[in-house]
Amino acid sequence: MQSIFDTYTQFLSNFPPSIQPVISFALAILIVYGIIKVIQRDFIYIILLVILLPASLPILKNVWGSLSNIIMFLLAKK
Repeated sequence: MQSIFDTYTQFLSNFPPSIQPVISFALAILIVYGIIKVIQRDFIYIILLVILLPASLPILKNVWGSLSNIIMFLLAKK
C-alpha cells in the first residue's frame, strides 16, 4: 500500500500545489464512480461469490479496506 502512496505523491509533485487538491478530489471521485459501476454490473456475481465461497468474505473486506484507505488518502491530501 505504501508503494501506491509513494507513486501517487511522486505523480502529484509534477503539478503546482494549488491544483493538487483538485486532482486528489477528482481521482477519489473517479475511484468511487468506478466502484459503483463494478458493483452495479457485477452485483449478482458478488452475491453468488459470497454465498458459494464463504472464504471470499474476508478477501472482499480486505479489498474494501484497501480501497477506503486509498480514498481517504486522496481526500486528505491538501
